[in-house]
Amino acid sequence: MNWGTPALSVALLGGYLGMLTLLWLGMTAAVAGWHRKNRLPDGTPGTTSLPRLSVCIPARNEAANIAACVRSALAQDHPDLEVLVVDDASTDGTADLARAAGAGDVRLRVLTNPTLPPGWAGKPWACASAAEQARGAHLLFVDADVVLAPQAARRAAETLVAQKLGLLSLFGTWELVTVWERVAIPVIGWFIRGATDLDKVNQPAAPEAFANGQFILVDRAAYTNIGGHAAVRGEVLEDVRLARAMKQAGNALGLHAAPELFRVRLYRSLGEIVNGYAKNLYEGMERKPGVAVAALGFLFVGSVAPWVLLAGALASPTWTLAGFAAPTAWTAWIALTCVLPVAFRYVVERSDGRTGSIAWAHPLGNLVLGWVLVRALTGTRTSWKGRVFVDGKAG
Repeated sequence: MNWGTPALSVALLGGYLGMLTLLWLGMTAAVAGWHRKNRLPDGTPGTTSLPRLSVCIPARNEAANIAACVRSALAQDHPDLEVLVVDDASTDGTADLARAAGAGDVRLRVLTNPTLPPGWAGKPWACASAAEQARGAHLLFVDADVVLAPQAARRAAETLVAQKLGLLSLFGTWELVTVWERVAIPVIGWFIRGATDLDKVNQPAAPEAFANGQFILVDRAAYTNIGGHAAVRGEVLEDVRLARAMKQAGNALGLHAAPELFRVRLYRSLGEIVNGYAKNLYEGMERKPGVAVAALGFLFVGSVAPWVLLAGALASPTWTLAGFAAPTAWTAWIALTCVLPVAFRYVVERSDGRTGSIAWAHPLGNLVLGWVLVRALTGTRTSWKGRVFVDGKAG
């Protein structure tokens, strides 16, 4: 291994390995305190009179999820609540399963969504339809694959009122069942969380805005003032765009971690993981090729290259650095830079409440993330549940 003079070779490799060591140690320390720093504040039960809250659930071919979602929504301890399920042209019996899950509860209404108008994406149209029929002063938009804890709606509503927010969104916890879910979803999910500055999102004066579409609570007056979901009608990333519109209109946002308040099973196979994230990850980068290429570069430099170096070192036990035999020390340092990302993943798993037993597969998860980024960067046309999106807009 020779990159010029001996001194230059030592400086380059030492600098690279030193940078990676500090990077992964810093990221591990940061993620360890992420939940504590960004946790949803404790509510104040009984001290605030809460208005009616409407749980709005857009659902398209959600037979596997809708019953659990509806039951959890109806089990909320919020004092005044209704639940609306909007069946968005499902072909798998979603509406019937939603009604059955309600078991005759008069607080549940299952609506058939009108035909999708031109220029609208399916989810914004279903959310807009739910909002039009809802009677609540607070609207809680929940994805059909979400299962709420009994206190979720009340805790969120108390925070919305106490902090005088126009929109409150939460990060819950992932339900990970298959091997690919366990390997890939935390990598991609934390990639998104790590790129989001929650401090700035929560500062009214800062322009940054973000929301997690799995759980978005809005004040109805503020939501109506911006035009509701019609303001983001054609967007595949409607949650982030809705948050941006709310903040630009002068409303304060709240974005917090609340893993105890809901869980979500996003995808069930590797194909669903790649297709699901590919449709919105690049859009979240504002469709800037430079940002996506930089992300791919970070993955290669920070996660792939050390393994390539380690493989080369182990394959040639007598390798030298600029003419100096130095296999033991350099190989050990390279191996450390391979282990540190696995340690980082272990801390991620433990901080999310999981065992950490899948941490060894972190390099594989990074390869899936890289695949998603390449798919998102090179493809302008994506589809999800039979709906087509072109350049992040409804096709």
